[in-house]
Amino acid sequence: MAHYAIGDLQGCYDPFRRLLEKISFDPTKDKLWLTGDLVNRGPKSRRTLRFVKSISRSVITVLGNHDLHLLTLAHNAKFKKRHYEPLWQILGKDDCDELLNWLRMQPLAHYSEELNTLMIHAGIPPQWTVKRTLERAAEVEKVLRSDDYHELLDCIYGNKPDKWSGKLVGIERLRFIINALTRMRMVDAEGRIDFTHTGPPEKAAKGLTAWFAAPAAKWHGARIVFGHWSALGLIVNKELIAVDTGCVWGRQLTAVKLTKQSKVTSVNCPNLPEQIVSNDE
Repeated sequence: MAHYAIGDLQGCYDPFRRLLEKISFDPTKDKLWLTGDLVNRGPKSRRTLRFVKSISRSVITVLGNHDLHLLTLAHNAKFKKRHYEPLWQILGKDDCDELLNWLRMQPLAHYSEELNTLMIHAGIPPQWTVKRTLERAAEVEKVLRSDDYHELLDCIYGNKPDKWSGKLVGIERLRFIINALTRMRMVDAEGRIDFTHTGPPEKAAKGLTAWFAAPAAKWHGARIVFGHWSALGLIVNKELIAVDTGCVWGRQLTAVKLTKQSKVTSVNCPNLPEQIVSNDE
């Protein structure tokens, strides 16, 4: 069995299928680790979501911020914006409810003891160990998988609180967990999340550092796989695998084989028009 980590798909179905062919992916024996953001921006979000669901026994995918956008949009249309157009192509279709119900059952964090590897979409606060990360993710997963998940979606957006405290309760606690796992890139010296900087870490304002470079972070000891940060580019070392290589921006879609050698395979992605009209049947 081979395990492959693949970065943010964002509806780029055709490069995804080309990448699977290039790595000779066999769903009967191999496993895909997808870093989330299956949908949005790209031209074939619905087809991507349907395909991933169809091979779900061979896939582990964590939820990304764009996946949560889809769930929120389905619940409350007031969040309609221009760059959500690909998500509207999913809503109202015959299999919409089936796809959305499957999506909200996916985790926010996944850990393999065999590989000593943790996958999240974006980042981990420096205050959290791997164990705590899984526990915090489970708090949100429990709500998303319940009949009351709409109440969470009503309050999902906002940048506060921006620093972890064990004293956080209710929606503020859940919102922080979601923001950390699906939106985080940079933190300050106190571990406070900065939501303004989206470029490469070396161009950030003074006093900010990439979440994975925060001093005295408690998650060390496991290898971390993540996406979300296309401006960061590919990182592959013993402790980190950053695998969002900007497919939706016309760069590459990348798979990293989760072995000691961490073999990297990529396919080139086409430049997409600024505003995409989806033909996603």
